Amino acid sequence: MSIPGSGLVKGLAVTARTMTRRSVTRQYPDVQPDLPPRSRGVIALLEDNCTSCMLCARECPDWCIYIDSHKEEVPPGPDGGRARAKAVLDRFAIDFSLCMYCGICIEVCPFDALFWSPEFEYAAYDIADLTQEKDELGVWMRSVPAQHLPAREGDPE
Repeated sequence: MSIPGSGLVKGLAVTARTMTRRSVTRQYPDVQPDLPPRSRGVIALLEDNCTSCMLCARECPDWCIYIDSHKEEVPPGPDGGRARAKAVLDRFAIDFSLCMYCGICIEVCPFDALFWSPEFEYAAYDIADLTQEKDELGVWMRSVPAQHLPAREGDPE
């Protein structure tokens, strides 16, 4: 048999106990959080590596990647050969209001054009501003950790 009001007394006891403890609130944005080294922030684009193969857009479960490209003819080299067609990237955009940050696009990219950037502060007042084009996605490449970038020719291993 319980005493009437015992629940109220227990609740007040918990409140009194927590009021005497020191708060562990982080004062964001004044104090930046310590993020794990492989944290997922925003998706960055290395435009030079993108061949407009559309694998990322096809595999995206949210259909939030938009790619437009056109073909240009590349003349044959000095050794001869034939002219080739090369895809030129016109538009690469990701709608972050739809993206669920699963990383499938990054995993399926065979040319290492997409990377996780640890940046997470890219809020907008208007939902239309969350669609970022290739130039905005390229800016995020500055914060991609060097160990995640592909090795370039001439780089020490």
